[in-house]
Amino acid sequence: MSLPNHSNKSLYRSFGKRLMDFFLSIILFGILSPLFLLLYFSLAIHFRGNPIFAQERPGKDGVIFRILKFKTMKDRRDPSGNLLPDIDRLTSFGKYIRKFSLDEIPQLLNVIKGDMSLIGPRPLLVEYLSLYSEDQSQRHLVKPGVTGWAQINGRNTISWEEKFIYDLWYIKHYDFFFDVKILLMTFFNVIRGKGVSQHGHVSMGKFTGSNSQKVR
Repeated sequence: MSLPNHSNKSLYRSFGKRLMDFFLSIILFGILSPLFLLLYFSLAIHFRGNPIFAQERPGKDGVIFRILKFKTMKDRRDPSGNLLPDIDRLTSFGKYIRKFSLDEIPQLLNVIKGDMSLIGPRPLLVEYLSLYSEDQSQRHLVKPGVTGWAQINGRNTISWEEKFIYDLWYIKHYDFFFDVKILLMTFFNVIRGKGVSQHGHVSMGKFTGSNSQKVR
């Protein structure tokens, strides 16, 4: 896929985006550090252990990294050793944290490290890599984001097909002003707790493959 080659856009994509990610994430983490520490110790007591959830996810070019999140669910299992459904493991405290996306705060450390960007397609499960169509796999042309175009257009309330269309549209069109717009819209969505989950579900159902639609 050929990306637009406007000079200002190219400069931002090759250099400016990483600078904005690095410095803005440091500033945000500094501002949120009291909240981070409060949640860290509160969740450590709540879950009686490490409150950080780390999981392998594919990043840019499919390179695997470990995404960081605050825990919101207990590791409850059935008699066969399988994890119970999310709705049975989510705690009341965890539900509140997820509503306002506070569980995503540790990902600022992923951004500072360089594994993620503030804005980009969300990093999904490693097991999905083999299920993507050729179009859908292009979401890995850029670093995954803490938030993204799909997140502010429905997040977990839209279908997988819609989510991928938004991701690929972002990759084709993003620039500095578009990223700033997404950051501002994310802030207002977080304040309202908008689009965290589908009605009747705690999280998005698993992706099982689909017929992709072309980016317009």
